[in-house]
Amino acid sequence: MANLQPLADLLQASLDPRQSKQAEKTIAMQQTQPGFSLALLQIVASEAFPPTTRLASVLYFKNFVKRNWVDEAGNYRLPLEEVAAIKSELIGLMVSVPPNLQSQLGEAISAIADSDFWERWDTLVDDLIARLTPDNPTVNNGVLHVAHSIFKRWRPLFRSDDLFTEINHVLSKFSTPFLTLMENTDSVIANAKDPDTLRNAFTTLNLIIKLFYDLSCQDLPPVFEDNIAAISSLLHKYLVYDNPALHSQDDSESGILEFIKAGIFEAVMLYVQKYEDVFGSQLNQFIESSWTFLMNIGLETKYDILVSRALQFLTAVAGTHYAENFNSEPVLVQVIEKVILPNLTLRESDVELFEDEPIEFIRRDLEGSDNDTRRRAATNFLRQLMSRFEQLVTSTGKKYIDNYLQSYQNDKSNWRSKDTAVYLFSAIASTGTATAAQGVLTVNPHVDVLDFFQKNIAGDLQAADAEPILKVDAIKFIYVFRSQMTPQYWHAAFPLLVNHLANSNYVIHTYAAIAAERALFMTDNNRQPIIPKDDVVAVSKDLITHLFKLITKNTAPEKIQENEFLMKCVMRVLIFIREGVLPIVDIVLNSFINITKVIRHNPSNPRFQYYLFESIGALIRFAGPTQSANLETKLYDPFAAILQEDVQEFIPYVFQLFAALLEANPSGQLSEYYKSLLEPILMPSLWESKGNVPALTRLLTAIIARDATDIVAQNRVEPILGIFQKLVSSKAHEVNAFELIETVIACIPPEALQQYFVTIVQLMLTRLSSMKTEIFQQRFIAFYHFISARQDKGLGADFFINVTDQVQHDVFKPIYLTIILPDTQKLTRPTDRKTAVVSYTKTLTDSQAFVDRYPKGWGLTCQRLLELLLNPPVPAANDDIIPDADVDDASFGVGFTQLHTCKKVPRDPFPEIENVKTWVREYLKEANTRHNGRIVVLVEERLSPEVKAALSEYL
Repeated sequence: MANLQPLADLLQASLDPRQSKQAEKTIAMQQTQPGFSLALLQIVASEAFPPTTRLASVLYFKNFVKRNWVDEAGNYRLPLEEVAAIKSELIGLMVSVPPNLQSQLGEAISAIADSDFWERWDTLVDDLIARLTPDNPTVNNGVLHVAHSIFKRWRPLFRSDDLFTEINHVLSKFSTPFLTLMENTDSVIANAKDPDTLRNAFTTLNLIIKLFYDLSCQDLPPVFEDNIAAISSLLHKYLVYDNPALHSQDDSESGILEFIKAGIFEAVMLYVQKYEDVFGSQLNQFIESSWTFLMNIGLETKYDILVSRALQFLTAVAGTHYAENFNSEPVLVQVIEKVILPNLTLRESDVELFEDEPIEFIRRDLEGSDNDTRRRAATNFLRQLMSRFEQLVTSTGKKYIDNYLQSYQNDKSNWRSKDTAVYLFSAIASTGTATAAQGVLTVNPHVDVLDFFQKNIAGDLQAADAEPILKVDAIKFIYVFRSQMTPQYWHAAFPLLVNHLANSNYVIHTYAAIAAERALFMTDNNRQPIIPKDDVVAVSKDLITHLFKLITKNTAPEKIQENEFLMKCVMRVLIFIREGVLPIVDIVLNSFINITKVIRHNPSNPRFQYYLFESIGALIRFAGPTQSANLETKLYDPFAAILQEDVQEFIPYVFQLFAALLEANPSGQLSEYYKSLLEPILMPSLWESKGNVPALTRLLTAIIARDATDIVAQNRVEPILGIFQKLVSSKAHEVNAFELIETVIACIPPEALQQYFVTIVQLMLTRLSSMKTEIFQQRFIAFYHFISARQDKGLGADFFINVTDQVQHDVFKPIYLTIILPDTQKLTRPTDRKTAVVSYTKTLTDSQAFVDRYPKGWGLTCQRLLELLLNPPVPAANDDIIPDADVDDASFGVGFTQLHTCKKVPRDPFPEIENVKTWVREYLKEANTRHNGRIVVLVEERLSPEVKAALSEYL
């Protein structure tokens, strides 16, 4: 791709919302041309292009590499010469481009390193070391950026031989030059004559500290252990270093000094937790400095990250034997007064955030959503001390709580004192970690949570004129201690929460929604809801209408989806009232449709989208069986628009909901509505996107189950088998492949599939021999039993043996002996285990091959059947508790996210068999009669006395 201008123009156009869709389509068509990735890199490298084009190019390159570097088996998807060229260009490019491009290239290198480092890229570390210089910060920072983007991958990994081999490979080459660079950077800082040199050197130092953490995160590198005193002294030097030239001018923005010191705290925290035996002798200087620092630091928000890291460091120290330093009342008083209270108390900046950026305030304040708040770090430090000295911390803390409450009683304008008291009480009242589902589960036995609630919290919940932040504190108290509240407390509190949804203050009504949602999720020991269902059904219309009003108050797409907490509350109400939604279906449905129509133009909050589609799923689940025509008619247009406009973020949800609608329709027929969908969903291009596959599979299987005759008549069997062939060859989609093929075989007449069976089994056996995974093997075993159990459809064990003979003569024997017999017991799904019982039973009674060809196999099968019957499969009860999906994990919102409210119900393949043991007994006896006593003869000839005795209860 010699002429770069056309591609550069397309990249520039992709930044303009009016042209972006078309530009991205054209770029996507070009990306299959050889050299495409190198053309992107040339644009990134060239200063002739505008910075925005270069940034668009580097972003496209990063995403291109993530998607197209290797396939599932680890083979390169690009031509080898292109792979080699990318590797040889990247490092040089990285050290020469501006920082914003550097960080994107760093992510691309990290993605390549995932599959290639270090065996397939063993020159990388040498290449990096060769480029390090004594004093050129631009080049050094590029090199360190690359190193950090690769080595930081180690941080979350579990220990393994491969991992340690890789780390040792790096340390053997990198650790000595790294320490040299550390010394050099220290001397560049010492001799810096101007602010620019100083700032550049500090950028290098910041990267050095990150790498120090990377290299130490799994095990202590020997060279660091040998130099621990020198390293500690250098880290300590910069922990207490100050220079006005590096001060950040903005009180709300952290600068390079804050980031470096926060990084040092993080590193020494790691050393306290993992290598205290080596690092212990160096620790006191850090404890003293962090203490002095916390006593004197200002309240400006630019210091927040640093304060929270210093507190996290002290929390780690308090988890070791050094905690004894805090074990006296005078010391604790000083800790609470000088360190904990200043960081627990609301600051002016917090109140501004509450008023000006309420959603940001909520996200920071909610438990676990942001560890860098001072309040959270101070709370965790106090709790760590309490876990060591419960009585002492409680009694000391209570004095302050009482003082603050008294100060508020004396003068109601001192509402911040009460806020601090409530926060301090919450910190010492809860022990252990709070869970997302139940809040605080264990409380400090030396305090009375319900008494505190009655005396200090309930009033603010009821008073119309309470200070807004105190109202939020009251709601949050209920939210945090929800598991401690008895049903009668809930009876009084829940209506108050619902009333607070009408409060015009954004934070108050959002917190009310958060607490109400969790209250509806709570159940007692018998899994019954703690809020009476009838109470909620009675107010459900007003409640839901009001929530929708809050969500759509501002009609801009990004504002509608800003507050996922409100949508989560809508979802929970629908799950809670179940069929109680029927009288208000149209109100709910129209609101969902209007919201979807607006936000599809600019999907910006994956969590909001998730709760929206879960809510629609709940509506389909509870209203679908009686109102399917209404739902289908109304949802068709908005869903079709999403597919036509190719709204990537919504498509996997839409396919799941289309399938759920079809499964909920009690008629069992396929409407024209769905017949029109079949053609597009068989297009191979739709199946290219990983996120679509599970949802498409579900929709296609739902259609096949209702329209098999038509599918055969219209010659659609082959395209469907083509999709199966694509899925079965991929590790990511093997489960979907089996789901599809089992539906095809269960629903489509065997004569229409006759000519394809050999190929179907051949594809499976190829995967078993070339790329076997545990899941694939399990699904294959279940598939064998699925065929073997269906003699009524002209299938059965002999049929399967006959098909495998056509793949390779007698290949069935090793498969049966080494895979099916030993591992059937490992099947986990009750339906699979039940099918296996039926399969084994019918093999014993009706398979000719097991009588003639595999006489030993007959006895072994009998043994395995008896083992399965020792723990007979019980079909799963249709559990109506809809699980709470954790949408905080990294992959959420990317690709496929399962909707739980309208999950596919597992189908029992043999509903007529209620008790498997009884069925086996009756079936064996009936078959013995049918075959003129043959089964009894085989038992006598082929079974050992022990197996005969075990089988006797069935024969």
